[in-house]
Amino acid sequence: MPETVLETIGLTMRFGGVVAADNVNFKLGAGELRCLIGPNGAGKSTFFKCVTGLHPPTGGQIFMRGEETTGWHPHQIAALGVGIKTQVPNLLDGLSVFENIWMAARRFHPAAEAADRARDIIDRLALSSIAKAAPGQLAHGERQRIELGLVAVADPWLVLLDEPAAGMSAEDIDRMSGIIRDMTRTAAVIIVEHDMQFIRSVASTVTVFHQGAVLMEDHVDRVMSDSVVRNVYLGKTA
Repeated sequence: MPETVLETIGLTMRFGGVVAADNVNFKLGAGELRCLIGPNGAGKSTFFKCVTGLHPPTGGQIFMRGEETTGWHPHQIAALGVGIKTQVPNLLDGLSVFENIWMAARRFHPAAEAADRARDIIDRLALSSIAKAAPGQLAHGERQRIELGLVAVADPWLVLLDEPAAGMSAEDIDRMSGIIRDMTRTAAVIIVEHDMQFIRSVASTVTVFHQGAVLMEDHVDRVMSDSVVRNVYLGKTA
């Protein structure tokens, strides 16, 4: 059995009288890629924010590689070797693409090694032609790839991505799918996503959230064909 790199036990998050995450038990193994899906308000984003330290949960526990991280802040979790991409852009538009990625690498490596790692990531993400450009001048799909580069350059063992395919073209989605699959050679990956084309292209196992709890967890094909899932989320023609 692969090492469990992330586990939640009874994870609960309440906002006043609203239970946004309801006693969620979850496990992710080393090298595994998992997509979290569900309708708006299902609890997947709240779960993601609790795991990444954006929300301290009101109940339950979170463990990363066996170490309890319940209530830790995002910078503490990142320092463990966890790469986090949220929906909030982290790019510095006044710097070049290379400089953005170099700065992310510099947090963990000496300057020369950071430069080598930045150049390698830029090649892997097909960003060489725009390496000297400022991100503010670039298309949305290019910016999404740069954001992924900020995560990948640190060689994390766990990667948490919040809607990486949002607003991307079909071509960008294909490229992003390949990059993320490549990341699973060295990292476990969790993706919160709505785009079903993207999910089909990357996922084997999918966890479905509904009303704050895990409704189903299975292979993507069985999830997509399940009548309950189709009724609450995917729609009868999915």
